[in-house]
Order: sequence, then C-alpha cells, then structure tokens
Amino acid sequence: MELDKFDRRILEILQQEGRISNNDLADRIGLSPSSCLRRMRALDESGLVVGYHALLDARRMGLSLMALVHISMDRHTPDRFDRFETTIGDLPEVLECLLITGQEADYQVKVIVRDMDDYQDLLLNKITRIEGVTGVHSSFVLRRVVYKTALPVQGGEADAPGANT
Repeated sequence: MELDKFDRRILEILQQEGRISNNDLADRIGLSPSSCLRRMRALDESGLVVGYHALLDARRMGLSLMALVHISMDRHTPDRFDRFETTIGDLPEVLECLLITGQEADYQVKVIVRDMDDYQDLLLNKITRIEGVTGVHSSFVLRRVVYKTALPVQGGEADAPGANT
C-alpha cells in the first residue's frame, strides 16, 4: 500500500491519540469525515494498523521493578527456540522478548514485576526452569530515559517541504 501525506498524518496522529474521534482527526488533517473514515478503514484492512491499546502506568499498577534479562540457550535448534519462545511468551511479566546477535546471550527479555522478591520468583521458578536455558544475566532499569511506542512515519519526496505539488 502506498501512503500519501494524508495517510501518513493519520498514522502519526493515531499512534499518539488512538481514541481521537473521526471528526477531530478529519479536521486535524484537512479531510472530510467520510474521506478520513475511508482512509482509516483502508489502513486497518491493509494490516498497517495492528491494534489499538491503552497504555497503563506501571507504577500505579504496583509494578516498579523492570529488568532486562539476557538468556543463553544450550542448543541453537529450531525446536529448542520454539519451545523457549512459546513458554516465555506465556509469562505475563514478560513485556518483550528479542532473539539477538552480537552478545553472549541468545535472547533479551524485558520483564516487569512488583519488587525483587517477585523477580526472584520469576527467575528461579519460571525462567531458569525453561528447558534449554543455561545462562541468565540480569540488568535492572534505574530510570527510563526515552520511551516511545510510535513508529516514525516517513514521507516521500513529493511531500517534502518546498516540493512541487
């Protein structure tokens, strides 16, 4: 799907304000409400928009300890990785799991829990018991410096400032 400047602007605004009304969105980007709605439906149907979510305040939810966990596996086989990924994905404390290169670890997992006791339980009773896990290295987040959920929505040459339209 090719995106024009209106599509890109819709995506930018939706990433920041997922609950914006169609009328407000149409006003902000300079389209009629019906045209804006057609474009939003096309973006949804294209698969570019994969969902609408509420972002919760972790501290207010009682979750104050975030850790990045590097995990090493004993064997690098598809079966071993599949089982690990299925198991780790079922843990509610896991926010993100990345298969990585360039480190001694195979995975980087971002987890969030209430406190160190909960982290110890997660680590010793769940993560290290996953078949194939041979090494775990934890780093604790002191402060979140940058946090974004919005992807950059790049424009084409025709939409650049000063371009002929």
